[in-house]
Amino acid sequence: MTDLAEPVETSLVQPAPPEISDDDARAIAEREWGVTGEVRSLGSHQDRNFLIDAGDRRLLLKIANPSVSAAELEAQSLAARAIGDGTPIRAPRAIAFDDGSTTREIEVAGVAMQARLLEFLDGETLSGSGYLSPAAVRAMGALAATVDNALAGLDPEGAERDHQWDLRHAPAVLEDLLPHVDDLDLRERLAGAAADAWAVVAPLADRLPTQFIHGDLTDDNVVHSADRLPDGVIDLGDLNRTWTAGELAITLSSLLHHDGVDLAAAMVAVNAYHSLRPLTTEEAEALWPLVVARGAVLVASAHHVLSTDAGNVYAAENLVHERVIFESAVSVPLPVASALVRAAIGHPVEQFAAPDGARAVETSSEIAVLDLSATSPSLDEGRWLDDDAESVLFAQALAHAGLAVAAFGESRLTRSRPGPDEPENVALGLELATREERSVHAPWAGVVVQSGGAVIVLRAGEVDLRVEGVTEAIAEGTEIEAGGIIGRVLGTAWVHMTRAGIAAPRFAPRSLAAAWRAVVADPTPFVTGIAEPAEKSADAASLLSRRDAVFADVQEHYFADPPVFVRGWREHLVDADGRVYLDTLNNVTSVGHAHPRLVAAVARQWSLLNTNSRFHYPAVVEFSERLAALLPESLDTVFLVNSGSEAVDLALRLAQAWTGRPDLLAVQEAYHGWTYLSDAVSTSVADNPAALETRPPFIHTVPAPNPFRGAHRGNKARRYADEAVAEVHRLAEEGTPVAGFIAEALFGNGGGIALPDGYLAAVYDAVRAYGGLAIADEVQVGYGRLGEWFWGFEQQGVVPDVVTVAKSMGSGHPLGAVVTTRAVAERYRTGGYFFSSAGGSPVSSVVGTTVLDILRDEDLQGNARDTGAYLKMRLQELAERHPLIGAVHGFGLYLGPEFVRDRETWEPATAETAAICDRLRDLGVVAQPTGDHQNILKIKPPMCFSRDSADALVAALDRVLTTGW
Repeated sequence: MTDLAEPVETSLVQPAPPEISDDDARAIAEREWGVTGEVRSLGSHQDRNFLIDAGDRRLLLKIANPSVSAAELEAQSLAARAIGDGTPIRAPRAIAFDDGSTTREIEVAGVAMQARLLEFLDGETLSGSGYLSPAAVRAMGALAATVDNALAGLDPEGAERDHQWDLRHAPAVLEDLLPHVDDLDLRERLAGAAADAWAVVAPLADRLPTQFIHGDLTDDNVVHSADRLPDGVIDLGDLNRTWTAGELAITLSSLLHHDGVDLAAAMVAVNAYHSLRPLTTEEAEALWPLVVARGAVLVASAHHVLSTDAGNVYAAENLVHERVIFESAVSVPLPVASALVRAAIGHPVEQFAAPDGARAVETSSEIAVLDLSATSPSLDEGRWLDDDAESVLFAQALAHAGLAVAAFGESRLTRSRPGPDEPENVALGLELATREERSVHAPWAGVVVQSGGAVIVLRAGEVDLRVEGVTEAIAEGTEIEAGGIIGRVLGTAWVHMTRAGIAAPRFAPRSLAAAWRAVVADPTPFVTGIAEPAEKSADAASLLSRRDAVFADVQEHYFADPPVFVRGWREHLVDADGRVYLDTLNNVTSVGHAHPRLVAAVARQWSLLNTNSRFHYPAVVEFSERLAALLPESLDTVFLVNSGSEAVDLALRLAQAWTGRPDLLAVQEAYHGWTYLSDAVSTSVADNPAALETRPPFIHTVPAPNPFRGAHRGNKARRYADEAVAEVHRLAEEGTPVAGFIAEALFGNGGGIALPDGYLAAVYDAVRAYGGLAIADEVQVGYGRLGEWFWGFEQQGVVPDVVTVAKSMGSGHPLGAVVTTRAVAERYRTGGYFFSSAGGSPVSSVVGTTVLDILRDEDLQGNARDTGAYLKMRLQELAERHPLIGAVHGFGLYLGPEFVRDRETWEPATAETAAICDRLRDLGVVAQPTGDHQNILKIKPPMCFSRDSADALVAALDRVLTTGW
């Protein structure tokens, strides 16, 4: 253990070393180590580093700052061996001389310096501000702990030193550096933040464990494997004995400028570190203040370097992200950040509570409590998107109550909008509205510390009562007794209760809301007189555990840690915390989530009648007529079922009944359903890895006619039709002519890839020549989604014998259909009768008719055509800049950007696609992969998808492809 480091008489700021050219470095390497090769300078603040390509290996010539001694460098070499030998982490070993030493003294421009030659670790660093995944953030925390554990027993002689990056010296270092910050406002902010941080650290200093640490374990000083998970450390130039917690503080600070790493996300690294090297209570309390101190030193140091070495491009570029680090570190008060740290290591946040006291607001009349949550009935039909939604609801509440309040701790949907960022929507205070002027009373005796600008703050010991929106207030400095009037309110006002001296925003993101409770109290009892607990957000992990306990595992869900969705509106989904997501894959909800016409039609019909289709009622007739009228004249007879699986199963049975033969032909890489027959013709190995090996013997398949990655590419794709026709003939000649051939008219499950021109026509003709039926599976691609064509088979210029429909026709309601000719339908009677209890029920039929009405009246097919074409154009523009996109498949609002690692070999980027979907989810876009290689982004949103939503999707995808996943 140690106290604060003693002040030193000389400056801790290292002087800039002399300039050393590549030629100088080449000569040093050859003279001292006998190594020759290509030399390239690498950036650094205080040292001079050179990469040497010696042909059979790459080496790093590291020339230390003149202030660094040989003993310190030998300690670094020893530390690298300790890490490399004792952990799975790679570390650069220094090339030793015959006497075992690793350093040589050299002289440049009359200045003596120490030089070493080290192995160069292959791999990229995490430098820059690109995205870091939660896995990478966790790996950084774990790596820091592993290094500290490896160095815990290190005690080299003569290696301890005082230097500017030792956080024990932060106050002294800043005293030297801050005069070089010419922006006075920034200088004052750096000094103030550092002083506040040090006020926390100083009382803890003598209880903070010490040891030798790496001292600069940052994104710049780790190397990673292909999955961007760090597995090596470099540059031990700041090795020193100091506070062990300083290691983690330095690592954390380096994460904060990365895309996707805010304070809450950084806590993953804290948790990982703690799991391998547990933090003491004192270390946990000091950790974030040390992060703030580190951020201040980084910014001030960059200004110092640039003031003495104006041409230092490395320092200038780093200053940009060092400012981001500092701003992020001080974005919340220190007690809030420390509460996050405590929660990350398993210590529950101790909620701040105000002491009991008198009522703060007169409430003699009835009180109305508004519901602004994600499930509020008051916010149906998209009313939560109205800018005046809250004021309207307050006004409505005041029509029958004297006082209206919006709850403390509630995640307000009214404060949420679609976008890439987590909304700041959790109320940290109590909002109230009154139609008559009311007095505000002091709950406790105290003094008014702020008055003016419609704000009054009463301080009573360790608690502040802050009221915003006062019409009258007593003067600042006034002492007041409990119950005394401090002001008046009329209209809307906000009431906050916080720890003394801490100003809380009105709203915070859900990820920080619990930590804010360390300094924010619930004022509800002082306004309503009722101790209403803060809203409890739905615990997604607990709900998922309950689901897993009762649901069959095979019933999968999107995402490993899925959001809890509680509302949908048009092309958006809303989770329990009020986060709004863009829904890009819900072709089931064709006309948009919660369409008011559909809601009203279902409610009305259910209030009248819902029974099975053997009863006689108008709805089933009207819907069947409408559906048949959308198809070619020959397809005039309708069966109504509950799903696409049932529709496909029935269609295949129709073919078998028509021909009296069992054999069926399907296209590989397709999915058609989960019933016996629909599963039998489902051949996608993404859905069932053993699909092709486990088909019943009467199921035959032909290769997927994929013109991009199949056997026949580009112009040669027409050969697929020839081969499929040959297979039809072969089966017939062998005595197993097929009863039916089923295919999607567009590769729906395969990501929207179009079939080669003429493919269906050729195969249909061949199958019909032997009396078989041509079945078009339109469950995914039909119903106007393709824009130019209402049915997918129209794109191929064919007319099938049987059409299966589902998904879009019910817009989320279980509804499916088979449409065929009267003759085919009648033949089915030879095998018995057909009946579906819920298929074609009054409610289902009304749903089907209403969906068709909406498609027509809102021209959703036209929107699919126009918005889909616009979106495809924008995605193709992305492909010009991002080679990972090999092609953009599809038409209308059934699109599929395909991700490949190589556009020549078409190697699928499967892992990348999964990670991209996870990253898109973080940015508020719900997307999933599809295709047998799971490397195509399936874009099949509700057909009300707007151009704004198309732009939002492209912006999010561009950000992911630019900053990483």
